Amino acid sequence: MTKTSDGKVGDSKAGEAPTMNDVARRAGVSAMTVSRAMKEGSHVSKATRERITQAINELGYVLDQSAGSLSSRRTGFVAAIIPSINNSNFSDTARGITDALEGTGLQLLLGYTNYSVEREEELIEAMLRRRPEGIILTGGAHTPKGRRMLEQAGIPVIETWDTPADPIDKVVGFSNGAAMELLVETLAAKGYERFGYIGGTTARDTRGSQRRAGFVRALERLGLPSDRVISFGVPPISMEQGAQAVVSMLERWPDTQVALCVSDLSAFGALMECQRRGMRVPDDIAIAGFGDYEIAACCHPRMTTINVDCYGIGRQAALKLTQTIQGPSAETPERITRTGFRVIEREST
Repeated sequence: MTKTSDGKVGDSKAGEAPTMNDVARRAGVSAMTVSRAMKEGSHVSKATRERITQAINELGYVLDQSAGSLSSRRTGFVAAIIPSINNSNFSDTARGITDALEGTGLQLLLGYTNYSVEREEELIEAMLRRRPEGIILTGGAHTPKGRRMLEQAGIPVIETWDTPADPIDKVVGFSNGAAMELLVETLAAKGYERFGYIGGTTARDTRGSQRRAGFVRALERLGLPSDRVISFGVPPISMEQGAQAVVSMLERWPDTQVALCVSDLSAFGALMECQRRGMRVPDDIAIAGFGDYEIAACCHPRMTTINVDCYGIGRQAALKLTQTIQGPSAETPERITRTGFRVIEREST
């Protein structure tokens, strides 16, 4: 007997995925009734269906669509979920995963959330129905149902790009807040005092929220103003929004010395807008980004940024996953792997 995340008692053993029989016992019906209730157009009463749905949500049960081929519990693939496929940072992470899986006999099933935890929940359920041998996620923020499904899946779970306070299983990541703090401190040491920040406002991009919090913490610790923030609601923040934001920032706080951006893309937009308006970077205003995209090293002036080794995050996550899948005979990986970050100083500051 085990306890679910809401404190209720379930029937699956610790570390094992809940079964249809567990749902049936929780709902007080037969397994056949559960099976019928999960099919569209089935003749199951509304009250019974609601009771079964509640049991499914409490247990984190996911319908196994490939049970007939899983006598060995090996399916030959792992799943990964990233926020975006057109973001080069996350593409590099996916490439790191793929390269690390080469030669292991495991294939990658990839999905993207568009920065939505609700979409992530849908992908988790869809992927777990195929019974992957492990799953890699971006970040540590999930819906309650998504987290329950992951906790009860009975497979290795690796959260990346973050260091959540309460990991589901294992972690490969870094502190986005601490990385932004380092950027602030590095530029403050060069004499900058009036900092602005360009980023998002919603919780959809938890990494962006953490970077903004790090910006505020560092400035408060240094005794400098921390309220020069221009925000947009829906991530990812685009080049165009970066351009709009730097204009708004300078209209509100014309003495701003340096604008820090949530990503290199928004920073590039800000840099280009300054040049269109005849402003010199960094003489009139300095600009820095986050992520060390290729564009940061190729633009003019080249852009100061934070490098977080996106490829390495994916590679280490996949290696940790395969070590865990191999079981007790393999070397047991550490639960938390902290990846590094560093400031890349270039001409834009």
